[in-house]
Amino acid sequence: MIADYHIHSEFSDDSTCPMETVIQCAIARQLDEICFTEHIDYGVKTDLNCDCAKSLAEFNEYKEKYRDKITLKWGMEFGMQTGTIAQYEATFTEYPFDFIICSCHQIDNLEFWNYAYQEGKSQAQYNLNYYAEILKVIQKYKNYSVLGHLDMIKRYDSCGEYPFIKVAPIIEEILKQVIADGKGIEVNTSCYRYGLKDLTPSRDILKMYRQLGGEIITIGSDGHSEEQYGFKIAQTQQILKDLGFKYFYTYDKMQPTAHKL
Repeated sequence: MIADYHIHSEFSDDSTCPMETVIQCAIARQLDEICFTEHIDYGVKTDLNCDCAKSLAEFNEYKEKYRDKITLKWGMEFGMQTGTIAQYEATFTEYPFDFIICSCHQIDNLEFWNYAYQEGKSQAQYNLNYYAEILKVIQKYKNYSVLGHLDMIKRYDSCGEYPFIKVAPIIEEILKQVIADGKGIEVNTSCYRYGLKDLTPSRDILKMYRQLGGEIITIGSDGHSEEQYGFKIAQTQQILKDLGFKYFYTYDKMQPTAHKL
């Protein structure tokens, strides 16, 4: 089984791909299941956030239309920070999500992708603050399925890769919290597109997660355009198997299902 659990369409502000085109691409690439995970980033976006009602209506139409060809799930990527938790709580209770990715794209309404948050800070500061923000969020917020691209800060570190040993203690705290709450993490195959040296999250993090007893893992392309959907999902399944994981997971109405690797 091949499932892509991190998909963006034109309902995300950084994609122009129609939802139906995404589905047709997934079918053409013989994916068994995909989950739409559009962007909501309260604090830094207003009218650019996903229109959940419109997205859900269109999704339900295509779910019925393509029901014999592919399994479709409807989720969201919450770009969370401590100051916006209440807004996400309200959104979560309003819609019937199958799956939620909890990601960290910004702190104090300063984004990483444009280096606004990193400006004026040392490499140690913005790396440690990134993980500290994630930990603070998941200590308070529980309505999510997996943590998205856990060491994403590597994408936007102009100083190079910060040593794992220096962030390992706080990452261990994060993973222990995830496991205690019955949540999971994702492997995000955009690492190949960004030219990173390792997976996202890294093999070091994946090994730590497994050693701590973590099992729930989803795999997603973080695709925003036709050529990206389903990218290296099958290969990543094999890497996880080689690392000792036995299963990857899909979701339905926020409940995980294991599939043998």
